[in-house]
Order: sequence, then structure tokens, then C-alpha cells
Amino acid sequence: MDELIKLVAQKTGIPQDKARVAVDTVMNFLKKKLPPTIAGQLDALIAGGKLPDDLMGSLGGLLGGKK
Repeated sequence: MDELIKLVAQKTGIPQDKARVAVDTVMNFLKKKLPPTIAGQLDALIAGGKLPDDLMGSLGGLLGGKK
């Protein structure tokens, strides 16, 4: 998550502590809106993992695309 916080700070010009608050706010919002299995995978992705293949299909289904 530190990489994402750095990126937000660089792109917006805000201090890292404020970028951390912004990233935490967005992550918490997304986790509340996404199904629990996808929210857990989002945590894994932010922790430095990669997107599982089945996540892309699930997201496509949520967004009106094909699974």
C-alpha cells in the first residue's frame, strides 16, 4: 500500500500523511461496496500481489460485462 500512497502523494502534491488518509478512505469505501471475496482480493493486490484471473471475470460481471 505504501507504493500507492507514494503515487497519490506524487500525483496530487499532497503530503504522504494526507495521501495515506485518502487511500485508506477509498479502500474502505471499495471494500464496503464490493462482494467480500473481491474485497479480500483487493487487500491482497494492495499488499503487493497480483490480480487473480477469476477477479477480472467477477469485476466484469459487476460492471455489466461478460464473465
